[in-house]
Amino acid sequence: MQTKLKDNGRIWLWGFLAVVVMSQLYVFEELLAVFALFALGFATIAILVASLYMLQHCWELAVVRLADIRRPVMSVGPVSRENQKAA
Repeated sequence: MQTKLKDNGRIWLWGFLAVVVMSQLYVFEELLAVFALFALGFATIAILVASLYMLQHCWELAVVRLADIRRPVMSVGPVSRENQKAA
């Protein structure tokens, strides 16, 4: 009779241990899933910020180049009367 009680207690102990281990694995899987979602969200925000920065930088470069194109190479002043007669 004593052996049966011991075996029954061991079965309950192993069952309880299995439940604890399974709950720990469940919590670990949940934390892993949350971490994956956090990493995905962080990467999305980082890509968005980098894209906006590159867009602003390219726009600035385009405006500077356009301003250089529209700037005259030589400053042409009014032609004097002597130069008009010579021409």
